[in-house]
Amino acid sequence: MLTLTQVTKRYPTGDRALTDIDLTLPAGQVMALIGPSGAGKSTLIRCVNRLVEPTSGSIRLGDTELTRLSGRELRRARRAMGMIFQEYALVDRLTVMENVLSGRLGQVGFWRSFLRRYPADAVIEAFRLLERVGLPQAIDKRADALSGGQRQRVGIARALLQDPQLLLVDEPTASLDPKTSRQIMRLIRELCAERELGAIINIHDVALAQQFADRIVGLRAGEIVFDGSPEALDAETLTTIYGEEEWDTQGQPADDETSSVPAPPQHLSLATGGTS
Repeated sequence: MLTLTQVTKRYPTGDRALTDIDLTLPAGQVMALIGPSGAGKSTLIRCVNRLVEPTSGSIRLGDTELTRLSGRELRRARRAMGMIFQEYALVDRLTVMENVLSGRLGQVGFWRSFLRRYPADAVIEAFRLLERVGLPQAIDKRADALSGGQRQRVGIARALLQDPQLLLVDEPTASLDPKTSRQIMRLIRELCAERELGAIINIHDVALAQQFADRIVGLRAGEIVFDGSPEALDAETLTTIYGEEEWDTQGQPADDETSSVPAPPQHLSLATGGTS
């Protein structure tokens, strides 16, 4: 279980990226973070794994208080948090298998990884994960020969090779077409269910969040303004999160004639762009 208590991030300029964030994420739950650009979504995820240092507050993963860790203890704790990046963060000149095996860097050390001397169990698990994410035929391909959807699948397999307790996912579909976006979100959800993994997904596409997340948290100006089920995300709530707008029956701004993905009929939908 992940627990955030009164987490605040203030920059030297005095600007606040996050203000008094209280969240609890149970094992196995998929949580989507939504909100306009600059709302603090990426900052929140990066505070959890300490890529961004929170100014104050408590972040606990299980029995571990993450904000008190440093050095080797922090590196060890990060092994329990698999990170899936918007821009994939693959090494283009390496093969798919080598990129997946890099998920064990924190455990095998630099020289063993440099010499490609990974433990046999890591190699076996990497093969299994590549099969699970649908890339058994791409094992020996270089990463720069892959499509965007394939690259994201490699990133997912790499994160899972860490055997994490938690997935932190930053805009996994931002560079993907609508069909591939749905496939990637469905894959993440299925893997979380199979492994009882909690996941926090920063995502701009509300239609995808509604379709695949168990819970939606809306951020605006660094504060939580909504925390509830996808079904509770109505036009009034969307206005609270994104600002004043005339929403149509599908949850789109009334003057927006396009949508990045077909909306699930049982929910509202909204697609926005940008980063936070």
